[in-house]
Amino acid sequence: MTEPLSLYIHWPFCLAKCPYCDFNSHVRDEIPQKRFAAALRRELAHDAARLGRRPLRSIFFGGGTPSLMAPETVAALIEDAHQLFDAEPDLEITLEANPTSVEAGKFAAFRQAGVNRVSLGVQSLRDDALKMLGREHSSGQAIRALEIARTLFPRISFDLIYARPGQSDADWQNELSTALDLVADHLSLYQLTIEPGTKFEALHRRGELTLPDAEDAARLYDLTGDTAAKHGLLPYEVSNYARPGAESRHNLTYWRYADYIGIGPGAHGRLTLDGELYATRRHRAPEPWADRVEKTGSGSTDETLLSAEERGREALLMGLRLSEGINEARFAERTGRPMEECVDPFMLEACLEENYLTRDGGILKATGEGRLRLEALLARLVT
Repeated sequence: MTEPLSLYIHWPFCLAKCPYCDFNSHVRDEIPQKRFAAALRRELAHDAARLGRRPLRSIFFGGGTPSLMAPETVAALIEDAHQLFDAEPDLEITLEANPTSVEAGKFAAFRQAGVNRVSLGVQSLRDDALKMLGREHSSGQAIRALEIARTLFPRISFDLIYARPGQSDADWQNELSTALDLVADHLSLYQLTIEPGTKFEALHRRGELTLPDAEDAARLYDLTGDTAAKHGLLPYEVSNYARPGAESRHNLTYWRYADYIGIGPGAHGRLTLDGELYATRRHRAPEPWADRVEKTGSGSTDETLLSAEERGREALLMGLRLSEGINEARFAERTGRPMEECVDPFMLEACLEENYLTRDGGILKATGEGRLRLEALLARLVT
């Protein structure tokens, strides 16, 4: 297997648990930096030993809040990856960071460690919205973090959350324009949703939190595309906009259904071993994960051989999120099944007739109207 792979490293710790978040993140009074650094390095070495010297396309430090990591841990993991794999000359190394003053103060050290792309969890540039979202930073800190990042990193992305309670078109356009004026490289956009088990779910259930309806949310989404386009950013995926050439290579690995290693608590992966594709998963809880790694070299709890049907379903669910769509020849090679065997033929025909999907030159992709309805379409299209 010579196709490049990507590496995801999960750091599970946060300063506080955001009320909307259902990610695998944990708050600790004191973060055991040395223990988790050693465990991550050992788990990476364990996976590399069975994969061999595969080409490496990207590294992504996600979380949790990876900017709470010691910079020397980041540097050690990057160095290990270079030693264990054949890094591509333009290896993309991304670190997610929150724009608090403490974390922004470490940006120079992360850059020195080898990080060449930072993804900032800005979420909003309005102080009232940040307070509602339970964020630990102010709008001023977010702007300052963007300014600092711009002087240090070749590539910058930032996250924003839209469809917040009471959000108007004008407020959203002003907020988005301000952020894009500061950093017009890459934007990840997330609609505020109610996730099970979160604080927001309890508030919503009691009628204390009301979100915009579907029509208002769709209008805000359309407004995002118009505003981003004025700054030279195009939608290359349902929730991601970038200048041409600034797309996230790491996330494209997921959406193009390529191989990636996932290490750290709760991390998932897709790995080709002996010609078969496996889904991998690590133990979610940080301390039990570390216990497993210290005993066996890996915190793995599950490694499942994926059937052709499962591969086809996953490749469709991921690939149709991309503006470029799915190359049907590569789809068949990767999944072992032709496209026709993985979709409902009547639903496919209906989607093509309604111009929600197009199929031309061996490429199946969703149109702009189709991406607005993608979740509903996929539920009926994919068999």
